[in-house]
Amino acid sequence: MIEDQFQRDPKPLKIANRTFKSRLFVGTGKFSSTKSMRDAIELSCTEMVTVALRRIDLTKPMEEEDIIASLDLTKIQLLPNTSGARDAEEAVRLARIAREMGGGNWIKLEVTPDPYYLLPDGKETLKATEILVKEGFVVLPYIQADPILAKQLQEAGAATVMPLGSPIGSNQGIRTKESIKIIIEQAEVPVVIDAGLGLPSHVAEAFEMGADAVLVNTAIAISVHSGYSAFSFALATLAGREAYLNGIYGNTNARTLELSYESNTWKKASASSPLTGFLDEENR
Repeated sequence: MIEDQFQRDPKPLKIANRTFKSRLFVGTGKFSSTKSMRDAIELSCTEMVTVALRRIDLTKPMEEEDIIASLDLTKIQLLPNTSGARDAEEAVRLARIAREMGGGNWIKLEVTPDPYYLLPDGKETLKATEILVKEGFVVLPYIQADPILAKQLQEAGAATVMPLGSPIGSNQGIRTKESIKIIIEQAEVPVVIDAGLGLPSHVAEAFEMGADAVLVNTAIAISVHSGYSAFSFALATLAGREAYLNGIYGNTNARTLELSYESNTWKKASASSPLTGFLDEENR
């Protein structure tokens, strides 16, 4: 069972006061039906699901929403998000509404004033984080892959940082790799790579780089079979995390190996078997 494989991780993911076995977070947008969303969540084995507040009816209790009612909240951490907020004021207001509706005090903070690329506003995100942390929220901010901003958010009390791999819904993979490496190196809170992960290989790459978790939505939701697609992302999560834990660095991750590449040793072939000692070596 894949759940058993997640439990093998010697360093389970901890955010705020909660420990997670699965490092794959799933979004709920763009699914063709509630059933396909539910299938995807079940087969992904996720324990963290984010829901856009703008997709639900803000006039009734959150547990009565179809999306929320379909989730087993005894196993899943609900993570309302402030998607659609254009500045800190709007984001803080949405977070407060979510808590009043029974959505709890966890919030994925999204402040995206740009309607075309949906890129997050760092200044407003930091401002909203400072306010929400003081009000007792567990804040998971979605940000540009900006190492300085990531440190400022940590200092402000953010529970994680969530740098984008590439623009939301673009499925372009991790185009911000070098900056995310710096964020991971300096992070004192979990680093969750969010947005742009379109293939299981993107997810595996994120974990091989040392990310603590990933969030995937569009790639699963628009696939031919959301449930099995979610399963493939779960497998990639395991593969990438195992690679990282066991020191499988390839030629792109470990700083020491990159230095080796720069010094030219990785540009040449390197046999995995001995090249001496063949049968007629002495006759060559």
